[in-house]
Amino acid sequence: MAAGTSTRGTSRQPARLTELAPGLTAAFVREALHRAIYGIGPLPPASSAADKQLQEQHGNVDRAIHEIIENHVRYAGAQGFLTNLGGLATMAFTVPANISGLALVECRMVAGIAHLRGYDLADPRVRNSVLVCMLGDESVRDLVQRQKLPAPPMAMATAPAHDPSLDVMISAVVAADLVAKVAGKRLAGTSGRRIPLVGGLVGMGVDGYATWRVGRYADRELLPLARR
Repeated sequence: MAAGTSTRGTSRQPARLTELAPGLTAAFVREALHRAIYGIGPLPPASSAADKQLQEQHGNVDRAIHEIIENHVRYAGAQGFLTNLGGLATMAFTVPANISGLALVECRMVAGIAHLRGYDLADPRVRNSVLVCMLGDESVRDLVQRQKLPAPPMAMATAPAHDPSLDVMISAVVAADLVAKVAGKRLAGTSGRRIPLVGGLVGMGVDGYATWRVGRYADRELLPLARR
């Protein structure tokens, strides 16, 4: 599935966004996951940040996960605000930044949750599971029912063996979902594009809420594993 193809309707908006961001194919999802796990710039690796949060919460995993979700909702809201301040003239720059930023924030959040629940982020099965969590409960159930995915995230993370054929497919589906999210937000903010602050507030709210939903799903889905 191409990144510019939305499974949520026939709107032309996702295609327009992909034209503005031609480099945002399935590969950028894997790059976002890599950066989330290993860190980039001032952002430490997901596991290090999660361990620090666990220490601050005196070893309480559930509280640490709650804080990870809350922190990343704020990160998502901040990048959503900044990348949606401009109007049509800036879309060629802000759309790729918005999609990439949302991918990085959500990957990092889910990876941190997975780490605290005992999953090995070096395991390709777990990495695919992290990406699938970003699709959310409803999309995952639909894809499993249509046999587009073999199983929900936790079952994928604990499968007997890694299936390499899933890697590209999952990346493509997640890329398309991220483009669709931004497309819907851009459509919702059309009436406010002449007022930059309105676009920024729409972006902050939509990206923050979407990230909160992903975090809650990952929290419910990735049940604790025994530490090895």
